[in-house]
Amino acid sequence: MLIDLFGAAVDHASAPKCLPSHLENLPTQKIHVIGAGKAAAAMAKTIENHVAGETSGLVVTRYGHAVSTSSIEVVEAAHPVPDELGLRAAMRVIDLAKTLDEMDYVIIAISGGASSLLSRPHPEIAFEDKQSITRQLLLAGATIHEINCVRKHLSAIKGGRLMSHIFPASALTLCISDVVGDDPSIIGSGPTVGDPSTCDEVLDVIS
Repeated sequence: MLIDLFGAAVDHASAPKCLPSHLENLPTQKIHVIGAGKAAAAMAKTIENHVAGETSGLVVTRYGHAVSTSSIEVVEAAHPVPDELGLRAAMRVIDLAKTLDEMDYVIIAISGGASSLLSRPHPEIAFEDKQSITRQLLLAGATIHEINCVRKHLSAIKGGRLMSHIFPASALTLCISDVVGDDPSIIGSGPTVGDPSTCDEVLDVIS
């Protein structure tokens, strides 16, 4: 019985079950989709199936989690330690976001794993250093809140920075949470959400 209840809960949180009600009454114009996470491909497919207008875009998911989509490109990358494919995908996402203007509408689809799958470090930080820091935090047993706190301060995307590239387009962020409390600034390191954490908190984590 407990297994059945667990399965029902997981199914209820799947993209085909939890997203459609949030895709009603959207603009009829073309919808651009940007996303990352272990559920990103499933989210992209659900968006394609439920929006009235044309869709396009790019989402990044974990190796082995891709699904067939019609108009939204799906690429795979590494999790939990980011790899070169994730870096390239992140750069493509930023480039796509920069093409948007005030007449565009974009859906940002974020789920667990987005932090490593959409990895673009701050220009002054080497990608290899960010990989190393992630490995060390994982080996040290840091919590997801602690890891994402550090990641956000090293990133050109996380902690709301992706939104700075998307502006002035209109945007809707859809998140499937994998964190206790469902804090949007923690899910995928909050690429479209302001970061409430501080540099002092980062120093506390790494000390």
